[in-house]
Amino acid sequence: MTTNINPVIPGFHPDPSVCRVGEDYYLVNSSFEYFPGVPIFHSRDLVRWEQIGNVLDRPSQFTVRPGREGASAGIYAPTIRYHDGEFWMVTTNREDVMKGHLIVRASDPAGEWSEPVYTTGAIGIDPDLAWDETGTCYLTWAFPGGIHQATVDPATGKLLCEPRLVWSGTGLAHVEGPHLYRRGDYWYLLVAEGGTGPGHGVTVARSHSPSGPWEPHPANPVLSHRSSPHPVQNTGHGDLVELPDGTWAMVHLGVRPRGSFPESHVNGRETFLTGVDWVDDWPVIVEDRYDVPQAPTAFTDDFDAERLHPRWIAPGADPRSFAVPTPGAGLRLSAGRTPEGREAERLLAVRARDSSWTATATLPQGDAALVVRIDDAHWAAVERQGTTVSARAVVGPFDQVLATVEGITADHPLALRAVANTQQYSFAKGPDDIHLGYLADGEFQALAAIDGRYLSTEVAGGFTGRVIGVEGLGTDALVTRFTYAPDPDPVPATPMAMPPSTDS
Repeated sequence: MTTNINPVIPGFHPDPSVCRVGEDYYLVNSSFEYFPGVPIFHSRDLVRWEQIGNVLDRPSQFTVRPGREGASAGIYAPTIRYHDGEFWMVTTNREDVMKGHLIVRASDPAGEWSEPVYTTGAIGIDPDLAWDETGTCYLTWAFPGGIHQATVDPATGKLLCEPRLVWSGTGLAHVEGPHLYRRGDYWYLLVAEGGTGPGHGVTVARSHSPSGPWEPHPANPVLSHRSSPHPVQNTGHGDLVELPDGTWAMVHLGVRPRGSFPESHVNGRETFLTGVDWVDDWPVIVEDRYDVPQAPTAFTDDFDAERLHPRWIAPGADPRSFAVPTPGAGLRLSAGRTPEGREAERLLAVRARDSSWTATATLPQGDAALVVRIDDAHWAAVERQGTTVSARAVVGPFDQVLATVEGITADHPLALRAVANTQQYSFAKGPDDIHLGYLADGEFQALAAIDGRYLSTEVAGGFTGRVIGVEGLGTDALVTRFTYAPDPDPVPATPMAMPPSTDS
């Protein structure tokens, strides 16, 4: 049996939901405080995915907040489904949670999605849509106490009955992430339990009715890596899909922790793939069904298109409000935070997606920064003011300039590098080291390095992962090139000989 450790969509892409239309698969993820919201991907084989847009890409569709108060709020777990010739997406915006869940639809998933309607009276997170053979639509979601459900008109958001508790789960913590399916004689309710941490898992129950009563799977949780040495942990929040040949698969989230005990993960919760068999009308997970290679992540953007690529996001702001591409001339960034500021105001960013990587930005005009960030209290940056380049780190209340060099002109790209830790038997290593510097004659010149634990979820908390971005420092700035590339992980150090036991 092979152990598949590669995500199909690496980097901060949690809470995956998937649907199939003919030979085509479409997948969406949570996006939290980042705009645009709900990245959407397309695939023909479930293994190789291409981002084709973002479902929520207009300020009229949703709002997010910048700053520490907005961190890990915003857009929670979405569900994507195809019904009666249209794509439907339902999700929760924590900024408007009392309005109910929001529903949008589109005939072309890569095109424009509708303005949202809200399910007034359905309060909670992680909504799902499912239709029975009569066309009745069931809205199912998580709320304290378990999984709740109501019938709904998805075109208007109007609930057609009173919400009711339909299942309290198997007894594990935080019953959430429900998805409802019909297969054969049964309806299946797939949920996440155990919390989106080390105890996370996927559980399932079945019924002859979409509203229960529910019979739990005798082998629950059907997927969990808790208390195991598996290199992918926190596995849970799955969604099933049937393939054209009648077989099934499941996408789910997981993390890749590294470093010394208790280990840290830095790129957020990522999207993984597993196979599914059916035995006695129960789903059985087959983790080695798919051979998933490392996803291609490298890119260079010269900003010569009229629109930003959908990979670009910003915390708490629409990138189009401050990042204007001018074909042939680069991308103009409106002034962001002041040089002394700690909170991102106009940070144009992409998700970090590898264990080792290098990112560079060419910024020929204006004072600017190249930043790697978890949130506004956990980030590191290379900052240029005039011809002075500094390495700076913010960790909680601490804000320190680590090194400064003079005489670095704007034709030297700013650069960041993450170097994965592969040293064994060390009790003092984070998941990686973050090197902050610049390029001189194409060579990386490091000013300082920090332990990657300071920019990890285990330190910062929250539901997101690292992003890497550029920002004007109190002035407008011009960026003409941004490059991101995975680096080969360093060769593991020779294992140290363990000291002899002193037990008598």
